[in-house]
Amino acid sequence: MKVLHDLHIEPGRLQKQLRELGEFGRNERGGLDRTTFTPAELAARDWLKNQLRELGLDVRVDAAANIWARREGADPALPVIAFGSHIDTVPNGGLYDGALGVLIALEVMRVLDEQGVRTRHPLELVSFSAEEPNPFGLSTFGSRSVAGRLKREQIEGVRDDKGRPLDVALREAGGDPERLEQARRQPHELAAFLEVHIEQGKRLLKRDIPVGIVTAITGIYREEVTVYGQANHAGTTLMNDRQDALMAASEMMLAFESVCRDHPSDEVVGTVGKIANYPNAANIIPEKVVFHLEARGKSQGEIRQVIDAWQGRLEAIEQMRNCRVERRVVLDQAPESMDPDIVDLCTEKARALGYESFHLGSMAGHDATHMSSLTRAGMLFVPSIDGKSHCPEEESRIEDIEKAANVLLNAIVSLDEMLDRMLD
Repeated sequence: MKVLHDLHIEPGRLQKQLRELGEFGRNERGGLDRTTFTPAELAARDWLKNQLRELGLDVRVDAAANIWARREGADPALPVIAFGSHIDTVPNGGLYDGALGVLIALEVMRVLDEQGVRTRHPLELVSFSAEEPNPFGLSTFGSRSVAGRLKREQIEGVRDDKGRPLDVALREAGGDPERLEQARRQPHELAAFLEVHIEQGKRLLKRDIPVGIVTAITGIYREEVTVYGQANHAGTTLMNDRQDALMAASEMMLAFESVCRDHPSDEVVGTVGKIANYPNAANIIPEKVVFHLEARGKSQGEIRQVIDAWQGRLEAIEQMRNCRVERRVVLDQAPESMDPDIVDLCTEKARALGYESFHLGSMAGHDATHMSSLTRAGMLFVPSIDGKSHCPEEESRIEDIEKAANVLLNAIVSLDEMLDRMLD
């Protein structure tokens, strides 16, 4: 490969493509309704495939409906350096979540082509299917399939909220539900995976730093908690005689919030986002409350500290309120560390380009979580204006986007040169 100075993307071109892709699924509120396997998302997929083919890339859709576009390397036998994200959105979502990472990957391919750069390793852009929570209840569908974390039997009989079978939707997107396991990539096929994404928070913005370098994808722990009390007459039962499940549950939720607030890491967060009260009548003391809590942290230890501390508070409330509690773990997703060599490489590339960078945990789930189980993985964040995401107001500054894209571009070129040494 010829000796290169630092490479740079064309921000105006990238901005234009963001606007073009942002027309697919545009609603009257200014947001995007480009949810998984809807007509708007299928049209966006066709647009993307056309863009990739115009670049002369070898485009294919795997059994999980992931879109792959390959740029051959000087040595086709070498494992692939892959990079990308997703183009589906949440309902009434924004322009940048996921789509930015795919379009930056597309711009990287364009610049390499224009500059005549021939990498040793093959390069593959990937647009993962169904990353966002969707009506089929299967988020990160595409990357889980690639990582071998989703099996055919797990999707059998799955339908959306309108009764549409996932099998049908998957075929319409070019996938093959009968051969879902064939979407799996083997570790020896991949040399590395990189993803650029908006931060979806305010940490970079508050520090006025343009490039975030992710050190770990957050762990997510969820419990279903059921609190049992005693139903009774709301007017004739004295306050000291009550076993009120809702009041007990309320104290437990506030205790959980307190434990999360008191944790020394600001990347530890806790949420109670779902609650049901029974019998839910104005004149009956509640006999049962079911709520779901979630804790997130960049290490398993942080999450365990929160849950252990909360358990002590929970038991005290249970005894004081004379109620009974049942707990069921519904998700225990371990944090995934990003590859330290890729973290160091991206840090060095940002420094060489004159950009300030900041190391941080993701605080949200991403496709890189699953890809890190297959290969060395890295992730870059772009600041989000006002920390907004999953809404029409979602936005990032083009100058920040340009910097993160340039770090990715130059990191890929350097990674191509360095991988043999990194693997030794």
